[in-house]
Amino acid sequence: MKQAPGAPGRGASPAREHHPEGEREHDKAADPAAHSAAADRLLLVEGRRQWRRTTALFLCATASSGAALALPAALGRTLDLLLADADAGGWLALCAALTCALVALDAADTVLTGTLNSRTTARLRSRLTGHLLALGPARAGRFTHGDLVTRCTGNAAHAGTGPATAASALAALVTPLGGLVALALLDWRLAAVFLAGTPLLALLLRAFSRTSTDCVTRYQEAQARIAGRLVEALGGARTLAAGGIVERERARVLGPLPSLSAQGHRTWQVQGRATAQAAVLVPLLQVAVIAVGGVLLSSGALSVGGLVASARYAVLAAGVGTLVGQLNGLVRGRTAARRLAEVLEVPGISHGHLTLPEPPPPVRRARPAPQGRLELRGVCASYDGRAVLRGVDLTVPAGATVAVVGRSGSGKSLLAALAGRLAEPEAGSVLLDGTDLALLERTELRRAVGFAFERPVLFGGTVADAVAAGLPPDTGRPRSRVREAARAACADSFVRTLPRGYDTPCAEAPLSGGEVQRLGLARAFAHGGRLLVLDDATSSLDTVTELKVSQALWGEAARSRTRLVVAHRASSAARAELTAWLEDGRIRALAPHAELWHVPDYRALFGSGPARSQDG
Repeated sequence: MKQAPGAPGRGASPAREHHPEGEREHDKAADPAAHSAAADRLLLVEGRRQWRRTTALFLCATASSGAALALPAALGRTLDLLLADADAGGWLALCAALTCALVALDAADTVLTGTLNSRTTARLRSRLTGHLLALGPARAGRFTHGDLVTRCTGNAAHAGTGPATAASALAALVTPLGGLVALALLDWRLAAVFLAGTPLLALLLRAFSRTSTDCVTRYQEAQARIAGRLVEALGGARTLAAGGIVERERARVLGPLPSLSAQGHRTWQVQGRATAQAAVLVPLLQVAVIAVGGVLLSSGALSVGGLVASARYAVLAAGVGTLVGQLNGLVRGRTAARRLAEVLEVPGISHGHLTLPEPPPPVRRARPAPQGRLELRGVCASYDGRAVLRGVDLTVPAGATVAVVGRSGSGKSLLAALAGRLAEPEAGSVLLDGTDLALLERTELRRAVGFAFERPVLFGGTVADAVAAGLPPDTGRPRSRVREAARAACADSFVRTLPRGYDTPCAEAPLSGGEVQRLGLARAFAHGGRLLVLDDATSSLDTVTELKVSQALWGEAARSRTRLVVAHRASSAARAELTAWLEDGRIRALAPHAELWHVPDYRALFGSGPARSQDG
């Protein structure tokens, strides 16, 4: 295993070998009701954080509903006065004022909705991103990269509309309820006729909500599957082109497209059916109310203005179109929030039916004298549900260099990840200078342990920022420290040839794989710390450069830190003071490379001896 947990190994096809569909099965077994409750809590918390805007939007929408309800009564009264040749100037002014208020409130509603949606979406994306970074690669690895991109972008945007839609939906209820009350105030018989059809309206809205939720859920899941497969395909674009399997991979990526199309059409059909049913039911209710109003008018129990007002109130009371739109927005927002909650509610590392508890909360304690003694005591860990490390006991003396070797899949990268708490052990403990890593604060842990990987990713605007990434803010002379680290990693020479040297933007720097790897080493050197973990971090270097880097890594200047090196070359193991030989999930031997070289099985790890096997 050359990659940290959750990353595909070198040479893996774009479609993961152990998951042909590129999907994770953990979430399918999760409790949907629990995630729905978590989604409701998430939206409630975000609504409370933006309570001023949410309250303002609710009040604005409620005021708009109130103005809409007052306008028919004012128009009816104005009409009665005009028919009676009475002075209606005041009522005409009131109608004009209500109309202007509706326009102003609608504009304010639009502004408040937009700002509330954008702020909530930004908070959800920040919260989700921060949670993923805090989980680490092992826990976040249960979701595919494309799926996470979909959740952080489209799903977060839909969920971000939740508080605004909920506030508007609550305010929208004022309109039909107010219309019904207004009908009752005009004449109780008008309200009774309308109430006779409300059970059908309630059934229509209930059926729409249920079916729409299922459609939206399936649509978003299909969307996430396509995104996950696309990201996998892009990561292996060269392999696809070289193997001539572009068309086959295109078909695999677009495999969920028919399901996506079916659910999209189904969503529109559901909404169209609800609208059509409402288009039949609402006019019938309006005709019934107007018919009763006409009878009341002929008997003198209702005025002409009252009849006009009752017709308008019947429309407002049967405002199914508005409620359908609000329900549709709520369904989309809640369904998207549930997908965010699935990530935010991850409690630990899942391995089949086993869910590990969270590590104990960090405890502040005085840092021991910087030595770097690393101990693994009875450590057990799994990868993708398969037990890899079984009771590993290993002690790395302070200031020593230990190379970890073993066949492909023996758990070398998993052991390296455990050494710096990028992964959590299922059993046993990992100690640095006698302190369990689980008890160290995150900031203290990252200052104590530095990492360099086979395929590092450069973060930061410039090359200098990429090397300095992760340095504490109180680090003195950061630019000189960056250059010293780059020289130690044999990166200073090619960085100076870049268009703007260390100030060259990473996106504009034409770097080879070996140069990126050297910058990753420089970042680890600049980081310092008591323990330096190198996971095949020199694999892309040529022999001469590797020798120079090794001299800096294992020279006297580096004796103040302990080094744990995942090695795939005999030369790397030979330079280390001790070699830890992993086999069958345990440490088979811990001895100098020269002593182990006499064992045929050990030589076979590097392609030497009777049992030739390339360690991948």
